[in-house]
Amino acid sequence: MSDQDEIQNTIQTYFDCMYESDGAKALEAFHPSAKITGYIQDELQQMSVDDFAKFVDSKSPSHKENGDPIVLETLSLEIAGDTAVARVRDAYIGRNFLDTLSLLKVNGKWVIYNKLFHIES
Repeated sequence: MSDQDEIQNTIQTYFDCMYESDGAKALEAFHPSAKITGYIQDELQQMSVDDFAKFVDSKSPSHKENGDPIVLETLSLEIAGDTAVARVRDAYIGRNFLDTLSLLKVNGKWVIYNKLFHIES
């Protein structure tokens, strides 16, 4: 499988963690030291991966259980050796997000090292 395909799989796992309210998938997609950062109503939000996993676990029923439409689009992907940056648009918790995901290939596996999010709506 190509690096691009493996990164797309990591992005899909990241989205699935939110869509299915599955914190274990967050732990799978992210590096343990990753940070999730962005602004919500002009207030800076910063979460660890563990905090993010607990957050997605708490969303019940899940978007999947509600039958919500899947909104996930990879807008760009740049790979440089064992690093990559992806811009993705997704829908979650009633908002549209533009996420910048920094990824690393660690021990042969692509993981998200940082997520910067911007709420579009």
